[in-house]
Amino acid sequence: MFYFLLVLLILDGLLLSVVVLLQAGQGGGLASLGGGGGTSDTVLGGRQAVTILTKATWWCGGIFLALSLALQFVPRGGAGSALQEKLRGSAPSGPVGLPGTAPAQPTAPAAGGEAPAPQSPAGVQPAPTQPAAPQNPPAPAPAKPPPPQPKQ
Repeated sequence: MFYFLLVLLILDGLLLSVVVLLQAGQGGGLASLGGGGGTSDTVLGGRQAVTILTKATWWCGGIFLALSLALQFVPRGGAGSALQEKLRGSAPSGPVGLPGTAPAQPTAPAAGGEAPAPQSPAGVQPAPTQPAAPQNPPAPAPAKPPPPQPKQ
């Protein structure tokens, strides 16, 4: 259903383009606004006779709008091509590490009860660990006495 409506939309768009290009110019238009055209009573040109091309333009435009709205709500058919399925299957499932960093090692205890030492990539020195300093909250500021009131 999706592809059928899509083909209709493309054909209607092509037909709309042809119908608009076949129409003759209206003559005047916005050119009548500038310079000395004081005899014109209308702002955007005179009312033209409705031709078959004008009606076809309105119909094609309305059909284009309706098909566009219908395509928005119609679910896309099929689960995808074989190439899309292959690409979905080959996508990494976990987070990707940054270049130059070692992949995360599991921290399961070894058979001797000790956790294994972290390994670093060749040529990279691990940063020395510093004990975390205790964070003391700042002491509250002493309250200021209110200014003296002038006597009346």
